[in-house]
Amino acid sequence: MAPAQRCPLCRQTFFCGRGHVYSRKHQRQLKEALERLLPQVEAARKAIRAAQVERYVPEHERCCWCLCCGCEVREHLSHGNLTVLYGGLLEHLASPEHKKATNKFWWENKAEVQMKEKFLVTPQDYARFKKSMVKGLDSYEEKEDKVIKEMAAQIREVEQSRQEVVRSVLEPQAVPDPEEGSSAPRSWKGMNSQVASSLQQPSNLDLPPAPELDWMETGPSLTFIGHQDIPGVGNIHSALIFFSGATPPWMIQDEEYIAGNQEIGPSYEEFLKEKEKQKLKKLPPDRVGANFDHSSRTSAGWLPSFGRVWNNGRRWQSRHQFKTEAAAMKKQSHTEKS
Repeated sequence: MAPAQRCPLCRQTFFCGRGHVYSRKHQRQLKEALERLLPQVEAARKAIRAAQVERYVPEHERCCWCLCCGCEVREHLSHGNLTVLYGGLLEHLASPEHKKATNKFWWENKAEVQMKEKFLVTPQDYARFKKSMVKGLDSYEEKEDKVIKEMAAQIREVEQSRQEVVRSVLEPQAVPDPEEGSSAPRSWKGMNSQVASSLQQPSNLDLPPAPELDWMETGPSLTFIGHQDIPGVGNIHSALIFFSGATPPWMIQDEEYIAGNQEIGPSYEEFLKEKEKQKLKKLPPDRVGANFDHSSRTSAGWLPSFGRVWNNGRRWQSRHQFKTEAAAMKKQSHTEKS
């Protein structure tokens, strides 16, 4: 029985030896894998005669999988801010290592011999690609120079128009010659002055004269109480204080102002105590030490002794309290049974 072997194309283990590569499944998988790689190889072979140079973008870091070598290959060749399309793939296809791996792959998988030449690039073709790459770099530099010149021309044109606008604003306006007479066109300034003077002249319409109002006349509806001028008043605040009769705040002494202020609400210490009480209310009421008597006095050298949990007094006293309570409960239980 033939040893177990693993086919990377079919992704399965077979035991038929070399007969697996002649099976329909293996040949179908081989043909599909080569057809997936063939469009990229054909696009790279077209770039041999006319290499394309473009500005670098992150998409040019894309890689493709070489089926013959079993490794990833950079599709484009980048240097600085320039990228030669399909330069990396052509360099790999023309390498001796790829040629050796391709011969081995074709022999092991029994692929069609006619398709083998499509996945190889001869040294002559690669030398032709290098020459076209030099021409592509030159044409790219010419295009970049042309674009730079066009941008410079646009910048000069914008700068020239800006200078003309500034010059027209800074130049003095031309004064019309009075000797030209009425034949010369009138300026807007003269026309505006004439219109203003005509508006100021009284019209020839017979309008009734406006009555003159005497504000000092006394009548049944108005009463003059005199001018309410307050000497030394500078703003509305002082006027309001004057009419209300109150002492302005800037005239109050610091001691009087502090003495007049009364505290509103609880003090800070009372607030902290109340806050602590609110925290204690959230705790369970039957917890250990909830009813502890904090008013009991103990010496600094006192140490706890045997006993139960206590709320006041000494801990050793709790033992006697426990015995007393236990005897009382025992006596009560006997009386209930009897």
